[in-house]
Amino acid sequence: MQKILSAAGIASRRAAEDLIRDGRVSVNGKVVTELGARADPRRDRVAVDGKQIGARQAHVYLAFHKPVGVVTTLDDPEGRQSIADFTRRVRQRVFPVGRLDFQSSGLLLLTNDGDLALRLTHPRYHVEKTYRVKVHGRPDDEVLAHLRAGVRLAEDGVTAPAAVRVLDEVGRKTWLEMSISEGKNHQIRRMCEAVRLPVDKLQRVRIGPLKLGNLPPGQLRPLSEAEVAALRVAVGL
Repeated sequence: MQKILSAAGIASRRAAEDLIRDGRVSVNGKVVTELGARADPRRDRVAVDGKQIGARQAHVYLAFHKPVGVVTTLDDPEGRQSIADFTRRVRQRVFPVGRLDFQSSGLLLLTNDGDLALRLTHPRYHVEKTYRVKVHGRPDDEVLAHLRAGVRLAEDGVTAPAAVRVLDEVGRKTWLEMSISEGKNHQIRRMCEAVRLPVDKLQRVRIGPLKLGNLPPGQLRPLSEAEVAALRVAVGL
């Protein structure tokens, strides 16, 4: 069932699981709550919130430069600006792969390819993400070594090794480049705070082989065939 929903561009497979658990999916009028449920979209009437889903959509892949102050959802109950405000002209329904917090900016992949989305966000595939981080303070070699080796986070244990290098120093602040292959909640911010380097700015500039480049904030661009192929190779598809 998760595969049917993601193929129809309704949600990523993980988000589809939540829809099923919440009783929002039905097959031929009967609510389905088991993740292992099966259906044939060619013969069965599959619906979400009572609305029948369409046929399998052509896959769409978009790079989006999320600005600060935008939530990484398609609908925000608090009425804040969301991804949906930037995708109104996109004909197919796409969803964000992973998240960037409200105060962070940078690269997001938007797609309706559930298989690719699942692998890009699953820790098993170790997809590296790179960030430019402006912190308060001047980290010395010991602090940088600590970040590289792994930092203990409350409730999450020690993070995996990270690639960290100094890009620039401006007054009492420092620009760092940090690359991680995990996806713990607010991980970069928490790692920096754990070594007493409060984050001033955070921007994601790369997801696996996909780069933000010079894409302006708030803008979308379609991925090239080569970029899509590189992402699929990176996750073994």
